[in-house]
Amino acid sequence: MRILFEIDKKDYITGGTVTRRPSVRGIIVRDGRLAMVHSLKYDYYKFPGGGIEPDETHEQALIREVREETGLRVLPESIRAFGMVRRLQRGWNEDLFLQENYYYFCEVSDLTAAQMLDDYEAEERFTLEFVTAAHARDVNLTHPHPDQKPDSQLPVVIERENRVLGMLQKHNGF
Repeated sequence: MRILFEIDKKDYITGGTVTRRPSVRGIIVRDGRLAMVHSLKYDYYKFPGGGIEPDETHEQALIREVREETGLRVLPESIRAFGMVRRLQRGWNEDLFLQENYYYFCEVSDLTAAQMLDDYEAEERFTLEFVTAAHARDVNLTHPHPDQKPDSQLPVVIERENRVLGMLQKHNGF
């Protein structure tokens, strides 16, 4: 898969402990709007998705993560690669946190289910919203993100998502 870009904070220790966390993100378009997860607690938007379990393919993880975070059911035959974002920075418990975020276009069925949120996702009050890329970027860039912990990785997540949103706006008109 092509590399879209890399975020390298250069704040890590080389040669130390490393945690690698591959993840998938769904790009779902309906009526010119993107399916985004809105954190009501911190007031930011992100693409639905999350970590790939050791026994999962990218496609299986995408289907599971989109379903858990949004209740939407991905149509497996619709999944197609967009690109990957690599992130390197110091972790909370490791010298280097390496995350590869694989973005996929996909379509969803009209049938939905209830969200199945992890504890932190429920605490952030993740909510599915269909918004324009411009709206999501505007909220991410201009709204304060209240109660954010000082050591939070949220700024890097917002930077990643805004750059992908910008690419989609430029090349796909969303």
